[in-house]
Amino acid sequence: MNNAETDRGSERGSAGVKFLIVFSIMVLAANAGYNYIPVAYAAESMKSDMQAAVLQGLAMPGRINPIDNVKVRIQKAMQQNDIPANAFMEVKQNGNSMSAHVAYAKEVSILPFGMYRYTYVFDQTVTPTGFLLK
Repeated sequence: MNNAETDRGSERGSAGVKFLIVFSIMVLAANAGYNYIPVAYAAESMKSDMQAAVLQGLAMPGRINPIDNVKVRIQKAMQQNDIPANAFMEVKQNGNSMSAHVAYAKEVSILPFGMYRYTYVFDQTVTPTGFLLK
């Protein structure tokens, strides 16, 4: 009588398949995060570096050209944040203020073996805000 209840052939063998499916989904998600997170972090670091460069360039005293100073600072930030060399950079004087614009696109391999590539597009314009403009 106990043999009939414990010997159910239709309930055997599915745990290994479920584990393999869940494990492969977790590996694919980890790979996507491993490739995408550094690119997004570099973009956010670039935004903050651009904001700092524009503020510091606007506050520079003396005979230093603020536009050249901001360009040098942004180029240095581009090298530090691993921004592609073909990135577009423009710094403009707007009256008593200035603005900086940086744009680039970077390929991110989301799925392994190049099966899916995401194009991360960065297009940011920064203008100073705060007490320096008052």
